[in-house]
Amino acid sequence: MNKDKALEELFLAHKPHFDNSDVFMASLTKRLDAVEYIKQHQEATIRRYKMAMVVALIVGIISGGITMAFVLSSPSNVPLFNIFGWRGDIANHQAISGILLWLSDNSRLITAAILSLLMTVGGISLFNNIQEINAMRSMMGQQKSAN
Repeated sequence: MNKDKALEELFLAHKPHFDNSDVFMASLTKRLDAVEYIKQHQEATIRRYKMAMVVALIVGIISGGITMAFVLSSPSNVPLFNIFGWRGDIANHQAISGILLWLSDNSRLITAAILSLLMTVGGISLFNNIQEINAMRSMMGQQKSAN
C-alpha cells in the first residue's frame, strides 16, 4: 500500500514541460511513424491470415473430396485396410488377433468416423479463425477511430 501511494505521489508531482523545440517534434514524428508501421504490419498479418484460410479451405475440400471418393468407390464388403494377409494365421494369438480382426472388419466405419472427426475439427478451426480475424479487424477499427 505504501508503494502504491509513493508511486501515485511521484506521478502527481511530475509536471512535464512541453516546448516547441525541434527535439520534441522529431520525437513525436518518430513515435507516429512507429505507430504507422505497427498498423501496416497488423494489416499485412490479417491479409496473410485470410490467404492462409483460403488455401487451407481449398486444400481441405480437395483432400476431403479425394478421400471420400476413395472410400465410397471401394467395394463395401472389402475392408479398407487388412492387418492380416489372409485370415488363416490367427489361431496362435487369439486375444491380439481378435482386436486386430475387429479393426480390419470395421475399417470402413473407423475411417469414416475419423474423416468425420477431422472435418468437424477443421470446420470449428475455420470458424474460430474467422472470428479471430473479425475481432482483430474491429480492434484495429477502434484504434483508428481513437486516433
